[in-house]
Amino acid sequence: MAEFTQVSADAPIATKFMNWVDNRFPATKLFKEHMSEYYAPKNFNFWYVFGSLAMLVLAIQIVTGIFLTMHYKPDAALAFASVEYIMRDVPWGWLMRYMHSTGASAFFIVVYLHIFRGLLYGSYRKPRELVWILGCVIFLCMMAEAFFGYLLPWGQMSYWGAQVIVNLFAAVPFIGEELALLIRGDYVVGDATLNRFFAFHVIVVPLVLLGVVVLHIIALHQVGSNNPDGVEIKAKKDAKGVPLDGIPFHPYYTVHDIYAVSVFLLLFAAVIFFAPEFGGYFLEYNNFIPADSMKTPAHIAPVWYFTPYYSMLRATNDQMINVLAVMIALAAALGVLKGRFGVGGKLAVLVGALVTVALLKTFDAKFWGVVVMGGAVIILFFLPWLDHSPVKSIRYRPSWHRYVYGVFVFFFLVLGYLGAQAPSDIGNYVSQVGTLLYFGFFLLMPWWSSLGKFKPVPERVNFAAH
Repeated sequence: MAEFTQVSADAPIATKFMNWVDNRFPATKLFKEHMSEYYAPKNFNFWYVFGSLAMLVLAIQIVTGIFLTMHYKPDAALAFASVEYIMRDVPWGWLMRYMHSTGASAFFIVVYLHIFRGLLYGSYRKPRELVWILGCVIFLCMMAEAFFGYLLPWGQMSYWGAQVIVNLFAAVPFIGEELALLIRGDYVVGDATLNRFFAFHVIVVPLVLLGVVVLHIIALHQVGSNNPDGVEIKAKKDAKGVPLDGIPFHPYYTVHDIYAVSVFLLLFAAVIFFAPEFGGYFLEYNNFIPADSMKTPAHIAPVWYFTPYYSMLRATNDQMINVLAVMIALAAALGVLKGRFGVGGKLAVLVGALVTVALLKTFDAKFWGVVVMGGAVIILFFLPWLDHSPVKSIRYRPSWHRYVYGVFVFFFLVLGYLGAQAPSDIGNYVSQVGTLLYFGFFLLMPWWSSLGKFKPVPERVNFAAH
C-alpha cells in the first residue's frame, strides 16, 4: 500500500484538497509531467498553435454532439424533421447545430494546417515516427466520423452522397457487393443504414478517436516536440537535466495558445452567426431538402474537406489507367537500362512492372479510383521513410524545395476546388495532372528530397525574444 503524504494542519483548504487527491490519484504529477515540467522548444512559432486548436474543436464537437443527440431521431421517417425541430423549436438548438456543422469544417481546417506544419518542419522524422503514424490514424478517424455524420441530417445531399460513397465499395473485386451490403445494412440506403451510421458516429468512432488522441499526446511527450529548426533540444541539458533551449509548456505556451484560441473563437463565431452555410461549402443548400430516393440531385459532391480525394477518384478513368500503364512500362525500361542492380534485380523490375500493368488492365477503372482515393491518405503513413533529406526543417533545405511544397499545396487546393464542381473535360485533365503530382510528390521524395545544397543546421535553436 502506498504511503500517504501529509500537509500542515494550518495549510489552506485548496492545498489540503489537492493533497487528498494526490494521495489517491497522481493529478499534480501528471500536470507537472505534461504541462509545467514538460519542456518545449522556446522557438515555437505561429504554426504550432493548430494542435491545441484541434483539441479545442474536438471538445466543441463532443459537447455540441451530446446536445444534438438529445433531440435527434435516427429514423429515416423522422430524422430530417428532428433536425428541423432542433433548428426551430429547441432553445438554442440552432446554435448547437451550427456550432457542430461549422466545427466539422473547422476541425479539418486546423488539422490540415497541423499536417502541413509537420511537412514543413519534418515533424515525422526520427524519433517521431510513431507520433506521425498516430496522427494519421486520427485523420482517418476524422474522415470516418465526418462520413458517418454526413448522412444523419437525411437531406438530399446526405442521402445521395452516402449512396455514391457506399456504392464505391461495390467496385472492390470479389467481395464488393457483400461489403456494400454490410455497410448499408440493406439493399438500398435506408433506415438500417441511418441507424448503423448513427451508432458509429456517436459511439464507436469517437471512442477510438479519443483513445488515439491520448496516445498521440503521450507519444509526443515521450520524445519531445519538434521545432522550426529541427534541432533536438534534449541533446543539450543543464546540470539539472533541463534542456537549455526548452521552456515549460505551462505557463508560456498555455498563454500563447490562449491568444490563438481567442482569435480562432472570434473567427468561429463570425462564421456561425453570419455565414453558417459558408456559401454552401459548410452546409450544402441541397441538404435543406428532405432526402428523396426518387429524385437525384443534378450534381452530387461531398463536403469540401473530401473533395480533393473525390477529384482523384473521378480523374481515375480508362484514359488515366492507360497513362499509368505507359509510365510504369517506361520506368521499368529505364530501370533495366540505367539501373545499377544485377541481372536478378532487373528481372524483378520487369516482372513487377508486367504484373502491375496486368492488374491495371484486369480490374475496372472504378476500382482503381477507389484505390487511388484511399492510397492518397494511406501514403501519408509512410512519409517518415520516404523523406531522405539530411535535415528536417524546410529552413535548411535548398530553396527550390519550397517551390516543390508550393506546387504540391497548390494542386491539392485545385483538386479540392474541382472536386466540388460539376465534371468537365478540362477539369478532368487538370485533376489527372494534380493526382499524378500528388503521388509523385511522395513516391519521388526519396530522390528529390536528397538533392541540392543543404544549409548547416545549428547546434542550438535560433530564438529571438519578443
